[in-house]
Amino acid sequence: MAIKKIFIIGSGTMGSGLAQTAMTAGYDTVLRSRTVTPEVVEKNVARFTKSFTKAVEKGRMTQEEMDAALKRFSMTSDLKDAADADLVIEAVAEDMAIKAELFSQLDEICKPETILASNTSSLSITEIASHTKRPEKVIGMHFFNPVPVMKLLEIVVGHVTSEETYNTAVEVGEKLGKVTIRAIDKSGYIVNRLIDPFINEAVFLLEEGVGTVEDIDAGARNGLNHPMGPLELADLIGLDVMVAVMDTLYAEYQDPKYRCAPLMRRMVRAGHLGRKTGKGFYDYTKK
Repeated sequence: MAIKKIFIIGSGTMGSGLAQTAMTAGYDTVLRSRTVTPEVVEKNVARFTKSFTKAVEKGRMTQEEMDAALKRFSMTSDLKDAADADLVIEAVAEDMAIKAELFSQLDEICKPETILASNTSSLSITEIASHTKRPEKVIGMHFFNPVPVMKLLEIVVGHVTSEETYNTAVEVGEKLGKVTIRAIDKSGYIVNRLIDPFINEAVFLLEEGVGTVEDIDAGARNGLNHPMGPLELADLIGLDVMVAVMDTLYAEYQDPKYRCAPLMRRMVRAGHLGRKTGKGFYDYTKK
């Protein structure tokens, strides 16, 4: 099935990044936010315009391409506007109850051939699909933050996801300029099974006083050749997301190596979620 229109649910960092990437790649793109006012639309368009203007100045896109991309973008607060979409990608909270309800609603709203994708980083695609009557058309499309920059797209195949659905997701990913990898539906998939315990262990190191925030991150950057340290990365991802993922991994595998670091959980309870709140392992209010 040819994908022409993509409906994205969730207007946070991931959803907005997805929208920018989709409209740049030539897709008609609808971004769904719970609240849509002229001011909200203007704010999103201004953000995209600023990013595209930089790309034009650097020769990565033409003014005509920028204008065309912006014309492909629209916003809505009504989930029913997904009725004519060819692909729906949800980027909402990492909570199975929320996703289950959402996919059940989408199953009723969307045309039978529409592919329903989740940007979840750890939850079961098979379980999400079980809340629809089209489990063969449900798939995981796990993008990475920031979406317009990060090259990887992890495509997660549920227990009954069809090869046709998988192949279509790969085609979309390649058109979006992503490198795609295939993962089976085991909690955390490939990338999060690798990186999240690593980040979690860095928090344990900090809590135990083995090293400072700066020393731990410098160790990873200069000793492991990582582009950024694990605590910097946790702040970028969001500590609330990190706790949710670690809890999901622990519940799924019952392995103590996935036990969430207590310090990270306390920081979430204090509202110190990282960059999005201005405070995490680093204080972004001073920058």
